[in-house]
Amino acid sequence: MTRPLTRLAVAALVGAVVVAAWSWMPLLHEGLFAARGTPRAVTPRGALAPDEQATVSLFEQARGSVVSIATTARVLDPFTRNALAVPRGAGSGFVWDERGHIVTNHHVVAGAAEAFVRLADGRAYRAALVGTSPAHDLAVLRIGVGAFRPAPLPIGTSADLRVGQKVFAIGNPFGLDWTLTTGIVSALGRDLATEAGAPIRDLIQTDAAINPGNSGGPLLDSAGRLIGVNTAIVSPSGASAGIGFAVPVDTVNRVVPRLIATGRYVRAALGVRVSDELNARLAERFGVTGVYVLGVEPGSAAARAGIAPAAQTPEGALQRGDVLVELAGRRLAQVADLLAALDALQPGENVSLVIDRDGQRLERSVTLDAAS
Repeated sequence: MTRPLTRLAVAALVGAVVVAAWSWMPLLHEGLFAARGTPRAVTPRGALAPDEQATVSLFEQARGSVVSIATTARVLDPFTRNALAVPRGAGSGFVWDERGHIVTNHHVVAGAAEAFVRLADGRAYRAALVGTSPAHDLAVLRIGVGAFRPAPLPIGTSADLRVGQKVFAIGNPFGLDWTLTTGIVSALGRDLATEAGAPIRDLIQTDAAINPGNSGGPLLDSAGRLIGVNTAIVSPSGASAGIGFAVPVDTVNRVVPRLIATGRYVRAALGVRVSDELNARLAERFGVTGVYVLGVEPGSAAARAGIAPAAQTPEGALQRGDVLVELAGRRLAQVADLLAALDALQPGENVSLVIDRDGQRLERSVTLDAAS
């Protein structure tokens, strides 16, 4: 038969329970507060590193000058026969001047019925097309901005760029507005084939991540100056693979003012017929490096300068004509050099032309024509 607990035993039992509860109290306290979601103490971060501060400052200063561009196309409803505006594509751009001119890529607006520009503060405008240059993949739009006009980007130079220097790209990849990516100048003087066939020449290659939607956005140097316009990527998947290209700002600063003034870019022309395919074979055959003139247009700058083209002898042999070796101080080793030299000049400009005629170097003064 069970004996009842004595007062002493009861007291001992209560004491043991109290001691056990007291020993578990800290754990119980922590559990209760953890369940209530009390955050941990924050460790002070300290100041950003100098390079981080510089990058943040660069983005904050340039962001307001970068825009998002959306285009629409007109399609015909097969049932109602009504013309409908449907989304076509998207890209980036940036403010060029205080008059509301926006620079972007030609391929961003090519074939579009309308283009809409959205500023960093959320304002949106229907844009008017001012002009395009497919040869440089550049286009200029204009928007009617009243008060609180965004500032244009400061202009830098690209002739003095060096491989390895830092670059920063701002744009709207995959519709993710005002995205900053960083990298370096990977190479200079790149040529890139286009769908139209004619290559875009003298591009900047960068490993800053450039994706669909970045097209037309600015490439900046570490001083926040515009040094290029992002134009294309090389990627098997269609996403950034570390090889992007930008039109150099020296080209932009030459082409854009002409687009604003006249709506189109007219190349300077010499009036000679040349062949990229035959030039290397002729140079190997005759042992002279330069651009071989195969024909001269009547009344052209070359004709006025007395340039002699290649001819065929009565026996059917090829008699070489003049070889262009220098134009406006720029050495010419192949047809691409001639095209690049002409692209940097303006119609009506008077420049020096050095030719090789039967082993003798002759200098001529020519006034360039406008390409038709």
